[in-house]
Amino acid sequence: LEAFEVLGSTGGYLDTEAFLDFMAAAESGEGQPGSFEGRGLLTILALILVGGLALNLTPCVLPMIPINLAIIGAGTRAGSRMRGFALGGTYGLAMALVYGILGLVVILTAGTFGTINSSPWFNLGIAALFVVLGLAMFDVLAIDFSRLQSKLTMGGSAGGSFLVAFGMGAVAALLAGACVAPVVIQVIVFSSNLYGTGTTIALALPFFLGLGMAIPWPIAGAGLSFLPKPGPWMVRVKYAFGVIILGTAVYYGYLGYGLIPRPWVATQVTDSVQELLEEGWYASLGQGLEAAQVEDKLVLVDMWATWCKNCLTMDKTTLKAPAVEAGLADYVKVKFQAQDLGASPAKEVLKYLEGFGLPNYAILRPRSDTRSADAGP
Repeated sequence: LEAFEVLGSTGGYLDTEAFLDFMAAAESGEGQPGSFEGRGLLTILALILVGGLALNLTPCVLPMIPINLAIIGAGTRAGSRMRGFALGGTYGLAMALVYGILGLVVILTAGTFGTINSSPWFNLGIAALFVVLGLAMFDVLAIDFSRLQSKLTMGGSAGGSFLVAFGMGAVAALLAGACVAPVVIQVIVFSSNLYGTGTTIALALPFFLGLGMAIPWPIAGAGLSFLPKPGPWMVRVKYAFGVIILGTAVYYGYLGYGLIPRPWVATQVTDSVQELLEEGWYASLGQGLEAAQVEDKLVLVDMWATWCKNCLTMDKTTLKAPAVEAGLADYVKVKFQAQDLGASPAKEVLKYLEGFGLPNYAILRPRSDTRSADAGP
């Protein structure tokens, strides 16, 4: 594999047009954009930002804003609006940074998210987690760390210290209340999944959530009265978040159910692969790469498994489309079976191909130095 460079990698079900776009991007050297790059990206960021702002309207947060401002010495105790604005901004910035750093740590250390995402039990586990988080938004279950926050912030400075404001903002972010923690967890899980598809901006989504929550703090810290009065409507806002979280639970539950192994699916996938092998595809990655070097051709590596229903769908539809077959006519095509993505060699191959799950498609090209060596003097 080291003798080849990866021109592009993608995964999941792709229709004919999407697959041809993937091939064109790889052949041109532009690479394949992530799921939201170039389309809807600003919408996603805006929704996350607005979602963070809306969290301030929940009963766990809104009534506490004046209290926390008083503890850090902002608002009417700041001495001036400029100082109050700065103190409130420091508090809000700390919240955004904590969520951003927390998201980065979870997403980057969960580099195998796309791999374990192919497990039905992982998806069903995520669904169960979101059911619990959703029920917490309806007060059926209690998930609230904010009581610890009050104990840790009893020593707030009356004069309004920026260090205290920053520390309290960080503590408030970590020890989120019952209305906030479920949403934060959901955004981090969503970001991990999105990052696995190659959308690097997903790393910033937890920060944008925190940034949305931070928006009111400098304004309120300056003593400007703009916050709505607490009331029963706050509960409805919390319930709305609960509905969204339960909807996400249904989505992951559906994915998990669809990934449960079924004997007839394995047989159908194997038969579809055999058809392609009879049409000239290679079953051996080593043989396919060797042929590509000799013939100086591009390589399409199709990673599949018997439990992968999307692999079967791709074999029967997109890869059989006349336009795709014509586009791949001059390729060396390899069917690489990756039954267990956590075991060698599938794990190493998937990592090298910059993949994130099955089916995974990668287009490779022999490196120029190896082509020169093969050509000889």
